[in-house]
Order: sequence, then C-alpha cells, then structure tokens
Amino acid sequence: MKIKTLAVALVILMLAACRTAPTIYNVSAAPVVSNLASPTKDDVKKAITRAGATLGWTLRDNGPDAMIGTLALRTHVAVVDIPYSAKDYSIIYKDSTNLNYTGTSIHANYTGWVKNLEKGIEAQLKNM
Repeated sequence: MKIKTLAVALVILMLAACRTAPTIYNVSAAPVVSNLASPTKDDVKKAITRAGATLGWTLRDNGPDAMIGTLALRTHVAVVDIPYSAKDYSIIYKDSTNLNYTGTSIHANYTGWVKNLEKGIEAQLKNM
C-alpha cells in the first residue's frame, strides 16, 4: 500500500513539474475602435494613459509614437513597449523581474495583466 501511495505521489509531482508556463502574450497592431469619427494619435495616447492608470501601470513616453508601461506588484515587475498611432496600438513584452521569463514563456499572471491592459485601452477608446 505504501508503494502505491508513493507511486501516485511521484506521478503527481512529475506532472506538476512538466506543466509549462504560458508563452509571452503580445498585442500586435490592435485596431483603434472609437466613438470618435477620426481619433487622433493623441486620443489613443490618452486612452492608453487612462487605462494604464486605472490598472496600476506606470506609463512614460518613449519617443513621439510609443510609451513604456511598468506594472510593479509585490516583488513582480512587468515592463512593456506600447507603440501607437491613430490607427492601431501594440503591447509588446520588454522586460520583467520575478516572473520566470525563459525567453519564450513567462508566469501566467503576466498574460492576465496584459490582457487587462488591452481591455482597458479598448474600453477607454470606445468611451471617447
């Protein structure tokens, strides 16, 4: 009986160790959908800034057509590039701390944070 229990425990541990982290979630050229007839690049920047602020992201300019977003929660930090125009925007992984980044995969929470930012930007754009 002890051997069966040990075997089951070993299988469970092996399955847990084999679980893979999600691949990096990036938003690539998401179209700007707004109630405005012709949203400007500045309108898109304002939507990104508002969405980020409501979700705890710190945003700073990175040239005339991009921002850098940083989300710091406890000991975890996610950093993304956010290039934008009047027509579209992207959210692209830049760096992280304590998120088990491997070059292709990352902690599952990162994906949720970026998806929430994406949804927040969409909501801000639609409410303009």
